[in-house]
Amino acid sequence: MEILKIENLEKTFGNNEVLKGISLDVNMGDVISIIGASGSGKSTFLRCINQLEEPTGGHIYFKGEDLTNPKANLKAARTKMAMVFQNFNLYNNLNVLENCTLAPIKVLKKSRDEAEKAARENLKKVGMDPYEKALPSHLSGGQKQRVAIARALSMEPDIMLFDEPTSALDPEMVEEVLNIMIDLAKSGMTMLVVTHEMHFARDVSNRVIFVDKGLIEEEGSPEEIFNNPKKERTKEFLHKILLV
Repeated sequence: MEILKIENLEKTFGNNEVLKGISLDVNMGDVISIIGASGSGKSTFLRCINQLEEPTGGHIYFKGEDLTNPKANLKAARTKMAMVFQNFNLYNNLNVLENCTLAPIKVLKKSRDEAEKAARENLKKVGMDPYEKALPSHLSGGQKQRVAIARALSMEPDIMLFDEPTSALDPEMVEEVLNIMIDLAKSGMTMLVVTHEMHFARDVSNRVIFVDKGLIEEEGSPEEIFNNPKKERTKEFLHKILLV
């Protein structure tokens, strides 16, 4: 069942045309990896979906509602589209449990007891339940990102948007975050993942899109993209990145 439909999405910053008309259909349970060179528009694309960046043109339909319509209930839609950022975006003055309960209490209007119960369950899923009283400043990068994922899950999202979730991590911490994301994919969570982790894109995704210069240059199954890319630009990118 289709959950997200993007039609001719455009985004311009001044004279810089970053997105040049991207269209994508996302079904429930899809795990879609978005790959491409730095500066190709991948993160802007993700940020436009939940309108952290306001699109310049095009349409975004989430569960049938056009979020680009001024009358759309954008606030309600955002509660069901959880975003995980590359730099964690945790509140440094709140402990781990408080980071995970703030939005459920304020936005979802959950009671504190209800919010804390759900948060503890999600922290346990990501292996961070022993750290519920810790401040973010006392955590490693991998631990912070696992808390950020638990915080996102505590909003009970229908879809999760990951913006290069491992790019700020030391190499030994990358795997612990990817393992959490693999578990989420296996659980049926719908995920859009901007990533440089090619083994995740190849082994976990059911679809891969290659973005180049603000356009989807190629899209297909991981097998099609990695084993038999049709476009020269895709071949060049994969050849470079897989040799690194």
